Amino acid sequence: MSWEAYIDSLKGPDSSGTCPVEEAAIWGNNPMSVWATTPGLSTITLEEIKMLCGDRKSFQMCGPSIGGKKCFVLKDEMDEDGMHVLNLKTTKDNDGNAYLISVGKAKTCLIIARGTKDAKGGQVCNKVQSITNYLWNSGM
Repeated sequence: MSWEAYIDSLKGPDSSGTCPVEEAAIWGNNPMSVWATTPGLSTITLEEIKMLCGDRKSFQMCGPSIGGKKCFVLKDEMDEDGMHVLNLKTTKDNDGNAYLISVGKAKTCLIIARGTKDAKGGQVCNKVQSITNYLWNSGM
C-alpha cells in the first residue's frame, strides 16, 4: 500500500460512518522527511517533527506546534505499548475553532491527523492508533 493510501484511510469513514479526520501527514523519522501529506498539514516543519520525536517533557508547560499552529497536550501515550499516540488540541483559530490532533509513533514514522471541527477526541485518536499499531506490528 502506498503512503497516500494510508492518508486516504485516515480521512475515510470510521465505524460510525463519519469522516472525523480532515488533514493527515506521514513523516519518516530516520531520516526525517515527509512521506505523504494533505495540503492542510504541508506546512509541518522539520523542527516540529524533531520536537515530536524528542523529549516531550516540556510539552506540559509549553505545548508543541503542528504546521505552525500552537497546541496543548491532552494525553501523551506515545511511549506506551499498544498505544503510541500523543493527543493534542490546537489553540482557537480566527473563527473560534480548535481542532484535535493525534500523532502516532511507529518505529520508522509519525502518523499525524487533524480532526474536523466537529470531531470528538476518540474518533481522531482511534483512526491514528489503528494505523500506528498496524505499522508497528509490521515492523515499521
